[in-house]
Amino acid sequence: MISARINYLATRYFDNTCTPAEKLELAEWIGRQTDDTVLQQVLGDAWESHVPLILMPDEISDRIVAAMFGRSMGTVAMPELPGTKVVPLRSYRKVWWAAAGILLLGGAGLWSWHHQPAPAPVAESRQQRYRNEVMPGTNRAMLTLADGSMIALDSAGNGVLGRQGAVKIIKQSNGELAYVGNSSGEVMFNTMSTPRGGQYHLTLPDGTQVWLNAASSITYPAAFTGKERKVTVKGEAYFEVTANANMPFRVGAGNAEITVLGTRFNVNAYTEEPTIRTTLVDGAVSVAAGKASALLHPGMQAKVGKDNILNVAENIDTDETIAWKNGFFQFTDADMPTVMRQIEKWYDVNVSYEGAIPEKSFGGGMQRSLPLTKVLGILEENGVKFKIEGKNIIVLK
Repeated sequence: MISARINYLATRYFDNTCTPAEKLELAEWIGRQTDDTVLQQVLGDAWESHVPLILMPDEISDRIVAAMFGRSMGTVAMPELPGTKVVPLRSYRKVWWAAAGILLLGGAGLWSWHHQPAPAPVAESRQQRYRNEVMPGTNRAMLTLADGSMIALDSAGNGVLGRQGAVKIIKQSNGELAYVGNSSGEVMFNTMSTPRGGQYHLTLPDGTQVWLNAASSITYPAAFTGKERKVTVKGEAYFEVTANANMPFRVGAGNAEITVLGTRFNVNAYTEEPTIRTTLVDGAVSVAAGKASALLHPGMQAKVGKDNILNVAENIDTDETIAWKNGFFQFTDADMPTVMRQIEKWYDVNVSYEGAIPEKSFGGGMQRSLPLTKVLGILEENGVKFKIEGKNIIVLK
């Protein structure tokens, strides 16, 4: 009867996960076998459960089998094994017990690993490549007041954090920031900024809701006065604007300006992105760049390039655009750099590539609350591998 231990060793051998000691143990067992039927059963069962890393065309795999058998058996002809036939690698037939046996026995008895050159290095497992864990971002932001003083919002207590004229800055019990009061005096500007690995929700003085993504900022007055409400955004922000027909709401984002009355929209103005993208979820907005402008309706997206050229796309998946605000990564045929830029910002890591950037595309969604190893593990299902070393993520060849 074949022991479970031998079956285990044979399976690990084909999966390239055997330790040197386990290889020696398996080789010594093979050397003691006088019944080829037992050897055939063990190696055949192990190979049948193995999934090779590379699948080859039939004609190539046939040549490999012919060359291996011919060289080991001292002939150039394919051996005729009773009741079997040679088949390609992807068919996983039990004829492979013979090939495996010859490799292990060297065609003339036991092939001792003690006297052979060191085996080729085994590819690192996912566990070996992920040297450490990186946790996802949290609600973190810095508030810079008009006088230059700064407040770390994630560590500040609830209640009144400060005053800008007659306006109180309040951190609410849910951790969000709000401005209460009116001012008709000097306009005092504040800036909220999130680091990489941070996000925050802000209620502007007019009641407009703003969600800031990681590595982003918004500059705004502590109280809106005059004929318009003007803010400036860097990075990415989602707005739910309070309607006021007498005071249009304007967002400056790089070389684009968005004008709204009351609506919901997303602005992506990261400097490392090729375009500034304004995506309308509800209502209507006007986007201007240079001498060009466009009126957007729900499901439309305006793209402004660094050359001030304005383009408009329709039928945009707005759920994908604002997935970050709802706690998800969501991609549709996204290339590797696009995916990794989002990961860099949310996990506060640095991404580099070992060799050329893989030409892969990604689709689907993942929770942003997952630790980094889980996210990379999902991405690896698309045939790319990663290594984590501290805050450095390496995309492998």
